[in-house]
Amino acid sequence: MTLQFSLDSAAPETADVPCVVVGVYENGLLTSAAARVDSAAGGAIKRQVESGDITGKAASTTVLFAPEGIKAKRVLVVGLGSQKSFEAARFQKVNMEAARALSRLPIDSALSFLTEVDVPSRDTAWRVRTAALAVDHATYRYTATLKPREKSGQPELSHISFAGADNAQTGLDQARAIAEGVLFARELANLPPNICNPAYIAQKAVEFADGEAHVSCKVLDHEEMATLGFGSLLAVGRGSANKPKLIVLEYKGGGEDENPYAFVGKGITFDTGGISLKPGPGMEEMKFDMGGAAGVLGAFISAVKMGLKINLVCVVPAVENMPDGDAYRPSDVLTSLSGITIEVLNTDAEGRLILCDALTYTAQTFKPHTIIDAATLTGACVIALGKYASGLMSKHDDLADELLRAGETTLDRAWRLPLWDDYHVQLESGFADIANIGGKNAGAITAGCFLSRFTEGQRWAHLDIAGTAWDEGRKGLATGRPVPLLAQWLIDRAG
Repeated sequence: MTLQFSLDSAAPETADVPCVVVGVYENGLLTSAAARVDSAAGGAIKRQVESGDITGKAASTTVLFAPEGIKAKRVLVVGLGSQKSFEAARFQKVNMEAARALSRLPIDSALSFLTEVDVPSRDTAWRVRTAALAVDHATYRYTATLKPREKSGQPELSHISFAGADNAQTGLDQARAIAEGVLFARELANLPPNICNPAYIAQKAVEFADGEAHVSCKVLDHEEMATLGFGSLLAVGRGSANKPKLIVLEYKGGGEDENPYAFVGKGITFDTGGISLKPGPGMEEMKFDMGGAAGVLGAFISAVKMGLKINLVCVVPAVENMPDGDAYRPSDVLTSLSGITIEVLNTDAEGRLILCDALTYTAQTFKPHTIIDAATLTGACVIALGKYASGLMSKHDDLADELLRAGETTLDRAWRLPLWDDYHVQLESGFADIANIGGKNAGAITAGCFLSRFTEGQRWAHLDIAGTAWDEGRKGLATGRPVPLLAQWLIDRAG
């Protein structure tokens, strides 16, 4: 069930809704909405603060049922922490926790006044958009391959309104579009690999394009790619019964003579490591190795739904990396679409081998203004940055700054890593123009250096999302990152 969002100008004490949401700081200071509810309800909130039942600790929640004097059936009081140090990331966190608390209540709707909380350097539209996306993220449930559950008969949360004037409508509209892209990315990445294979991703892309007036989709199969010379990409897919696909989506929202922006996303629908087989424990998480593809497709969908006045191309190389009698091997030398030859030292460094051909194809075919690729590329990036920041690499300082700002705006943060020429020596080969790995040192950076060889002359950036695309563990879900970052970057480009 997709959560619906709207704006509401009702007063907190007179809103006739199942639940209103207000905030309290840890020093007992009530927000304006909380104070109005408290006054109308005869001090019901302050009494809980004085008794210690409401602490104001960041992201804590307390439900007051049917307090006299107000029309709402319930009041959800959310702790905001210290007012002095309140900032954007905590605003996102308290909205997520509020949503989780609401989803546990037998209600179908709520009205949140957390969007009235002051966040330094952020306007109302940002607060509404961020709150809506936080709520949407927190209430997501994966059900695609679960047995349908019996209806409990209790209401389920389906609609949340936010306090906000008309100037917040733009933020809400953007939130709806970005949420749709995030949902697409999460659903696609969460599916098991026996469903989400290269042909399935292609099918979903075609279905989306068929429903949009300004979008077209072309899918190249393995035979067409062989004719064109995709020697590197096709080598990775040789060991799988699921043949590779190259999915190409085009959105024409700008002028006919405007060069498009381009996204390229790594779509390894399952990664065994190939002949360089991965260890068994944790291998089930390798269904998420198409997180880059899911992310760029989600960002593409968000841009279309926002009707941005830009031209945009999204290219997804979708491949499964399996061991087989015909699988490619360590020491094989591949000829890429660009003509650069590659010595394979490890078949588990396959993402860069499909991306290099996709990047070459994108640059040659569309002459894009800018290319950004997203990929769950290296475990080294997870070691370096953990799960909080995506790794960003680019030789273009202005482009890197644009992406970093977009990440700060959306709280889908990235951190820049160097892409110096010094690292290229690690990719030297005695048998080909370049090796596909550079050794254990600086693994995320040498992977970026590898890709940079195929983007010469292009305004290009690389996002390594290996740590941010999904949550760890057997019950970990896809996050939908970097859809918000990429969507914001496109919003900024559209002006």
